[in-house]
Parts: sequence; structure tokens; C-alpha cells
Amino acid sequence: MEFRSKDQTLPFTVNYYSAAEARLPPQQEILENRFFHKLFLVTHVPAGWSPWKLAACLVLVALGVWFIWWLFDLSGFVAAVIYLAFALTDWLLLWWLPRSGRSYGPIGPQLLVKTIPRVGVAVLAAIIAWLTGSFSLGVVTLVLLQLIGSGIYGWGTLHEPFALNMTFKKFQYPELPDNTPPIRLLHLSDLHIERLTRRESSRLLDLIAQAEADLIVITGDYLNLSYVDDPIARAEARKVLARITAPYGVYATLGSPPVDPRNTTPSLFDRLDIRLLRDELAVIQFEDGRKLSLLGLDCEHDLSSDASAFEKLIELAPAGTVRVLLYHSPELMPLVRQHPVDLYLCGHTHGGQVRLPFYGAVVTSSSTGKRYEMGAYSEFDTTLYVSRGIGLEGLSAPRMRLLCPPEIVLFTLSGGCDGA
Repeated sequence: MEFRSKDQTLPFTVNYYSAAEARLPPQQEILENRFFHKLFLVTHVPAGWSPWKLAACLVLVALGVWFIWWLFDLSGFVAAVIYLAFALTDWLLLWWLPRSGRSYGPIGPQLLVKTIPRVGVAVLAAIIAWLTGSFSLGVVTLVLLQLIGSGIYGWGTLHEPFALNMTFKKFQYPELPDNTPPIRLLHLSDLHIERLTRRESSRLLDLIAQAEADLIVITGDYLNLSYVDDPIARAEARKVLARITAPYGVYATLGSPPVDPRNTTPSLFDRLDIRLLRDELAVIQFEDGRKLSLLGLDCEHDLSSDASAFEKLIELAPAGTVRVLLYHSPELMPLVRQHPVDLYLCGHTHGGQVRLPFYGAVVTSSSTGKRYEMGAYSEFDTTLYVSRGIGLEGLSAPRMRLLCPPEIVLFTLSGGCDGA
């Protein structure tokens, strides 16, 4: 891959514009009232449980497994012991993660999330033993499936969250002169920092350096949902943000209100060389005639409010520029595609974070569901790119990734005919 030396940076100007009329006031707690956010909160209750209380719960679940096998006229003692042994390996892994510097957060919610599939496997093995009339087959099935589960948990917890890579996309736009260099735009999203791990402190920064991007955009969710108000996490986030630089600037937007509280998150950018675009348009003009319009919107997840802010901002974007929308979620795509927006960059879904073969994202936490779950979508004259993001959500969302490694995306925007 060829990189351009930084001393070839051309003079440029940036002008900022905001709509004279304010957006519609957003409703409060739109995202918080959605089912999956409420589920995350409910299943996060064990965060404050003592080890003795967690142990007692695992014993009760093991007795439940015993009872289920007894309902099928099977001896449940062996099944209960097998379940309990694998549940304890999950506990050991969760205990070890923060001590190894891989991920952080309370054990209880994650142990609950991991034990639900293990109970499901125990039920399935009991059904197989009952249908075949073979207790031994049921036990063998139970052990094999639990081993597979442990392998999946290990891969999704220890490897995939750190397999951060860079995706490359190329687009051509007639607004850019043919005889000028392409614009290299790097997109980051969903850092969700809890503490610095090798994902942020080495791999992310190394990839950013390799990209040699002209400019960098970040589309929200800077802290892990379990560490929103944690002073250490905030300090660690500032350390990362302070090291993100680009010749033609770094531009950011706010993500979901529960993750990026409006009263605290903007201060993360104090005295940093990053422009936080809050319902603001940045028009970048290069000396060689290239122009780029960045439309940065707060993401309130109130589609009426966010749509009103977008429609006011798009009216300010000058003709003859490549128009790039920066908005945390893909939820505005049905509206945005009806307007002259060339590229719409977002995150929020994490690509599902946990994906199943042939099905994809299990949950996207977006009102558009699986319609825009990850990657590129072209509709009318607008291309939407939904990033898989960088970090992990927090609360009781699985502290793992499965078939969904993190990514940053380098877009090469050049002159010529439309197309990818």
C-alpha cells in the first residue's frame, strides 16, 4: 500500500455553519424505553451481588437442571454436575478478564448471560436422551455441546474483540476534480472505552497511523455503558482521543444519550484538536478545488427531532461538494436517501456484535432492526455505511464478539463518475 508523506498537505480552509432555527426539542429517554435497553438494565441487576450470592444462584440453576432431567425420567445428578462445572469455568474466565487487561466490568450480569444458553443445552440434551432412550447419549451430547459453548465463549471473549482491522472502500464523485488526489477519509465509531486495552492503546493507534488519512471522523459512543461516569474511563478516553490526529482535521459527533450524556461527554473534547459537530456543518475546501461538506448531527434517537435537524442542515450544504452525513445510528436512512447526501456514516449496531451463521445480527438496538445492520447499503444516490465499531457495549450486553470483529473504515473518495 502506498502512503503519502504528511509534508504534501495542501493549504485548506474550514468554515462552520449552524441552522438559524433550532431543531425540534427531542423527547427524553427514547432509547432507554426500548425493550432491549430495558432488558440490559434488568439483567444488569446481579452486578452488585456478592460471590456467595452468585454461587448460590448457580447451585439453584444446577438444581433446576437436575429437576428438568428428572421430568424426563432421567437421573439429573450427572447433568447438574456437568452444567455446574462449565458454569464455573465461565466464572473463572470472567474473573480473569480484568486481571489480564482484556475487558472490565462486573461478573454477575455476564455470568447470567452465559448461563442461559448452557441451561438451554441441558434441556436439549435431556430431550435427546428421552427420545432415543439412551441416557449415555444424552450425557455425551450435553458434554459435547457444553465444550462447544466454551470454545465459542473463549473465541468471542479472548480473540475476536481484539481482531480490529481496517476495511477499505472506494467511491467516485463527479463533484471532485479528476486531476486531483483522492480524499482519504477514516471513519471510527463506538470506541466504548472502559479501560485502555491493547485494542485501543496499540492496535487502533497503529492502524490510524498506517491509514495516513487526510481527515478522520468519529460517530459517537466514546465510553462503555457501564463506565459512563467513571473518572478513570473518562481519562482513558481522553488519552485515546488526544492521539487521534489528521492533516485536515478530526471531526466528531455525539452518540446515543445513555452512552454520551449531553451534560458530560462534550467535555471529553475540551482542549483537544477535535471539532465536535453538534448539528453543525463543516465545509472543507482544499486549495486544489476539492470540497467536502460534513454534516454532523447529535443522535437523540427521536426521529422527528433528528430529522428536523438534518433537514435544516442539508439546506446549508453548498452545491458542488461531496456531502457526508455523520450521525451515530442508521435510523435516518429512509429520510436521508431522499436528499442529496453522497455518503452517510454511522455505527451504533456494532454489526450485532454477536452474529449467527446465515442469519447475521441477533440484536441491532436500532429501530430499523436488521434492515441496516452492518456494511454498505446504496439506495437512490446515497451510500450508507454501518460500521461494526471498535469496542463493547457494556451493562449486560455480551462482553464478546462473534463473527463480527471490530473495524475502522478508510474511504478513498476520488473524482469521476459515481460508483463504488
